[in-house]
Amino acid sequence: MTSQYLSGLVLDGRRVVVVGGGGVAQRRLPRLLESGAKIDLISPSITPTIEGLLNNPSLTWIERGYADGDLDGAWYVVVATDDAAVNDRISADADERRIFCVRSDDRSRATAWTPASGQHDQVTVGVLGGGDHRRSAEVRDAILEGLRTGQLGARTQDKKPGVYLVGGGPGDPDLITVRGRRLLAEADVVVADRLAPQQLLDELHPDVELFDAAKLPRGRAAQQEEINRILVDRGRQGKVVVRLKGGDPYVFGRGFEEALACAEAGVPWSVVPGITSSISVPAVSGIPVTHRGVTHEFTVVSGHIPPAHPDSLINWDALAQLSGTLVLLMAVENLAAITERLIAAGRPKTTPAAAIADGTLPGQRMVTSDLAGIAAAMAGAGVGAPAIVVIGNVVEVAAQARDRHGGDGPGPA
Repeated sequence: MTSQYLSGLVLDGRRVVVVGGGGVAQRRLPRLLESGAKIDLISPSITPTIEGLLNNPSLTWIERGYADGDLDGAWYVVVATDDAAVNDRISADADERRIFCVRSDDRSRATAWTPASGQHDQVTVGVLGGGDHRRSAEVRDAILEGLRTGQLGARTQDKKPGVYLVGGGPGDPDLITVRGRRLLAEADVVVADRLAPQQLLDELHPDVELFDAAKLPRGRAAQQEEINRILVDRGRQGKVVVRLKGGDPYVFGRGFEEALACAEAGVPWSVVPGITSSISVPAVSGIPVTHRGVTHEFTVVSGHIPPAHPDSLINWDALAQLSGTLVLLMAVENLAAITERLIAAGRPKTTPAAAIADGTLPGQRMVTSDLAGIAAAMAGAGVGAPAIVVIGNVVEVAAQARDRHGGDGPGPA
């Protein structure tokens, strides 16, 4: 087969016909909708996911099989049925009308191929791997990763200055969002937390001004005041400022305080949500915070202040009456006092509990016990901060699953 001529189609406002409502159509439709195409989807049935796309006014479902005349006025056709005879018929009709046609079943009978594609900023990447879809996807992903990390020297020249409050996720650098990683590649200034993914800092452009928030003035008030000052000062200079935080900026991260400081100073800002450790760390340890038939709720609580402290805003007695999952963050130092209070207020002391330290990182460790013994178990195992504590029957469900299936938990990602 001769080489393909790779081209970008401008489909905005133009009619595109997709025949078939299964998995292939499901994968193709989102990007076609992003292109602005007016799509007629022809199929007797569709997947639930496609059904969820029908609220988009650019997508119309024609609930029947393919018929003569369906390609009239079309600019592009995607053939995705499981009937080879129907596909041949559509290909012939498209060829007769000189309409480029993609076929999911037989690329040798198609007049167009769909590349493995993706976007970074304003750059669209499309890769054709000679029919090897896996190879195409791997090459595409490698290019996009290079663009996002700046390794291909593609720092955008159309950067939008301002302050970006970026959630870095629970610690593993692969768990930051795509937008968060792109902003790091574009940053002029980065202010990083101690719990932010440290490996990502090695990927920063050499010209980036880096502030380690952990080394700023001691005392929470003084430190936060200095962070706010840096964000506002560099933002006013018209720089791209990334405030890189662990987890999610707004989950016990003081991110909104920084947003308010920027707003009061007239500095543009936006938030990039991150994967919070309260859910992700238990998950990678094999513990779901909810499970059908076990719990209908989970509660995330900061334990940085002990229950008896006058500054505590938590109704620990009310929490003790809940039967669902309780996730404690920043609670290592006060865990003994917290568990005693929960037991005194009615939470059974035999409630399963687990503590996970350095979650998602190579040194991750987990200890399990019950509510009465989890603080002592952590101390005995030498498990310290940063750690997530999970209290609830989901811990026992996870242990039973490990016993049935073997092993200590999920394998490496």
